[in-house]
Amino acid sequence: MSVLASRRMAWPALLGTVLGMVLLLCADLAGAASQVDVYHFDNEEQQRRYKALIEEFRCPKCLNTNIAGSDAPIAQDLRRTVHRLVVTDGLSDQEVRNFLQERYGDFVLYKPPFNTRTVVIWLMPVALAVLGGIVLFFLLSRARQQRAVALDAAEQSRLQAILKED
Repeated sequence: MSVLASRRMAWPALLGTVLGMVLLLCADLAGAASQVDVYHFDNEEQQRRYKALIEEFRCPKCLNTNIAGSDAPIAQDLRRTVHRLVVTDGLSDQEVRNFLQERYGDFVLYKPPFNTRTVVIWLMPVALAVLGGIVLFFLLSRARQQRAVALDAAEQSRLQAILKED
């Protein structure tokens, strides 16, 4: 078999391989695209409440992302649960908050309630601000108490020489 004939036979195989790789890449990219939740609402009020609630809850898996903006499986489950509670079960917004808080704890809420478990979260910024004020007060009072140091004639002339160089 000649070299030319073997090259002619290699083109279909090469073309098939490249085409297969492109198809696999497209299939992979299609799977990587985020899924869009499609839910049915009886009226616009339910849809508005649903959207407001899913933006209010934090994704338990993600760091500082609400369940509306998360693609995590737990966020998808939570969106499905919120839809069921709002549309099917007809719960109020506060009842939905209570349900999710009982199930997932205070972490799921962006605005956790002030209680014994969350007192540190609420008081830590105030405590740090007070501590910073105290430190600043002591530093400023200490700076006011220090006297200016007088330079002797040699130090004064050296300072003037340094200033003239610049």
